[in-house]
Amino acid sequence: MVRAVCFDLMDTVLYDPYREALAAATRAVPFDLAEARDPACWPEFEIGAIDEAEFVRRFFREDARGAGATLDIDAFHRVRRAGYRFLPGVREIIEALRGRALRFVASNYPVWVEELRETFALDGLFEGVYSSHHLRARKPAREFFDRLVSATGVDAAACLFVDDRAGNCDAAAAVGMRAHVFDGAEGLRARLVREGLLDP
Repeated sequence: MVRAVCFDLMDTVLYDPYREALAAATRAVPFDLAEARDPACWPEFEIGAIDEAEFVRRFFREDARGAGATLDIDAFHRVRRAGYRFLPGVREIIEALRGRALRFVASNYPVWVEELRETFALDGLFEGVYSSHHLRARKPAREFFDRLVSATGVDAAACLFVDDRAGNCDAAAAVGMRAHVFDGAEGLRARLVREGLLDP
């Protein structure tokens, strides 16, 4: 029996404006981003190993920084903050689960999750908000799921994990969770009906 539903946040509950924000923040940079950026920077920021100032400083590799590449964090935040929104139908599903299952956020996201917590009143929608920033581990690492299960107090076998990335769902299933690859509210609602958590 499912006692808890653990939702990824970005592109599962909320639209993720990261790509648009990054384009705005790097518009003046004459480099190929894939080549110029530091690939370890974002994962380290997401688990809280570095703060935002260090994330901005290290976003580009040292040679690109030496050639003048910078991340316009003001432009990034302006576009990021304007871009978040609930995905169609998802908030209604989360609200419909009240009293039928515990609801948790289970997301890879940096300290900005605290801002979203306030902006979207997440504490009123979920019994707990857990991101890589809190758990100090990122999906699909097993540590993320082990720490998530410990934090929620619900056995893995009694959790349904919902994420738009199949690899993260596979990792959740590997620790004993049920998993659903999110492809829209309609499919999620149908899965929750099959699990007995929503009425047909």
